[in-house]
Amino acid sequence: MRRLFPVTDQTSPAEAPDRARARQAEALTDREWSLDELAEAYAYPALGPDGHWLRANMVSTLDGAAQHDGRSQPISGETDMRIFGTLRALADVVIAGAETVRQEGYRPARAREAFAARREAAGQGPAPVIAVVTAGLDLDFSLPLFTSPLVPTLVVTGAGAPSDRVAEAVRAGAEVVIAGEGAAVDPARAVRELADRGLRRQLTEGGPRLLGQFVAADVLDELCLTISPMLTAGDAQRIAGGPAVAVPHRLAPASVLEEAGFLFTSYRRI
Repeated sequence: MRRLFPVTDQTSPAEAPDRARARQAEALTDREWSLDELAEAYAYPALGPDGHWLRANMVSTLDGAAQHDGRSQPISGETDMRIFGTLRALADVVIAGAETVRQEGYRPARAREAFAARREAAGQGPAPVIAVVTAGLDLDFSLPLFTSPLVPTLVVTGAGAPSDRVAEAVRAGAEVVIAGEGAAVDPARAVRELADRGLRRQLTEGGPRLLGQFVAADVLDELCLTISPMLTAGDAQRIAGGPAVAVPHRLAPASVLEEAGFLFTSYRRI
């Protein structure tokens, strides 16, 4: 892996030009990064006492497909999965839509020794919470995601959700978070409700419909987008779906990494 942006050839007043050139050469060297280096590259910004940060992690082919045969794995790669794991390990909560949970076969987040000290220093538990956003609670509550997580899985839904399904979620061991007046979830309220639980470093893995709702509600702070060097054609979804926003949201590039033709980008709200 090598860093393409930001460029690291700026010489500080206290740094000799040859040292600056050496730093740039190291950044551009194509080598495997350690998990610590990835964690530093994707560290959340410092948050104030009431602050929270919602980042999304998505992958797209060159022709805009977010999935192939309904799943993201075929357009991903080994380094993309290392970054996927790193982003999870840095988060307080991983937010996913019910359809993504079903299609991708979500399992409970696991504690990873490589990130244990970092999480403890940040005041985090051993693993992130998984939060499933759903209006109808059409979920299999007998799966390990609900029956045997390291930390209880959250089901984020609206006040008008089917009461029998809510009761079944609770019996399975899930915690239900109400974030909407009807059956549907209000994206902005969901972000606030999770932050109020102390889950302030937030990561959403979509799918496209949920990410589109976060974009439309203007609550997305950062997009970590892997651009896969593949073409699929077809009619696969884009990374964000749903109604268009009135005015496109402009983000600023924060980081671009490259390995084996994959671009690992990060864009943050301006």
